[in-house]
Amino acid sequence: MAPFGLISVGNALVRSLGLFSSAATLRCSSIAPALKLFCTSAESRPKSPISAYSYYMKAQFGVFKRQYPGTTQVDIVKKIAQQWNILTPEQKRPFEELSSASKEQYKVNLKNYMEQLTPAQAKALEEKKRQKTAKRNSIRKKREQNSLGKPKGCRTAFNIFMAEHFEEAKGNTLPDKMRNLQETWKSFDASQKQVYVQLAEDDKVRYKNEIKVWEEHMSELGKEHLIRKKVQKKTAVKKDSKKKAKVKKSTAKGRTAKGSTAKGSTAKGSTAKGSTAKGSTEKGSTVKESTAKESTVKGKAGRPAAKRA
Repeated sequence: MAPFGLISVGNALVRSLGLFSSAATLRCSSIAPALKLFCTSAESRPKSPISAYSYYMKAQFGVFKRQYPGTTQVDIVKKIAQQWNILTPEQKRPFEELSSASKEQYKVNLKNYMEQLTPAQAKALEEKKRQKTAKRNSIRKKREQNSLGKPKGCRTAFNIFMAEHFEEAKGNTLPDKMRNLQETWKSFDASQKQVYVQLAEDDKVRYKNEIKVWEEHMSELGKEHLIRKKVQKKTAVKKDSKKKAKVKKSTAKGRTAKGSTAKGSTAKGSTAKGSTAKGSTEKGSTVKESTAKESTVKGKAGRPAAKRA
């Protein structure tokens, strides 16, 4: 049994430590809100404003839950959504006013939050926002590709083996079956894997042909953003070459038209010159004829006079 003095000292230490821990907890709990206000991490970013439908959902969830006991939360949410859709604008106005006030408060909080950030924190926040936007755009792109019938990717030899033997694989759970299939695949030699390797090669050829046709169709529809980047570059090069070829053809046609016009004008000029020369020749012959006639007349008139004399 421990001496009485040691027990008393130990109890005193425990009590003092307990008081210290409780005081520390109290101080930390009082300081925590202040730290949260001045914290500049992404966790203290103001929450997004609440929509009018969310306000209506909060107000009606308890009512619907009491009205439909034993109903799951998913069904309650569906019922509230149906009720929201049939509300008139007047009935929705109080919730929309609450949403507008929430948006205004969010703008103020966001402004205060951005002002207290350092340049490094603002840059990190911008990068996080960019990554989030890129992820969202990627998900939308995949959905659009699937909706437009993008061919499924080619499978590997192991994927084909796993699909064929998954049902008969040992194990009750999915991870156990996957583990057993991987072990079986690793134990195969090259001759045993050859069948699945050949199937994978055939599937690669299938995918290559199908994706080529699909991407050409997307290019015709004007959806180049759904095409792979490599194909986008090739398509852009082809379009540029086609445009250049069209420009060259139009330029060549213009030159040919100008040349033909110039030839026509030259021919017209030569024709006009020829007609002018002909006219002058005709005039000269006419003048000569008239001169000859006058001399003949004068000669005839002079002959009788001579006889008379």
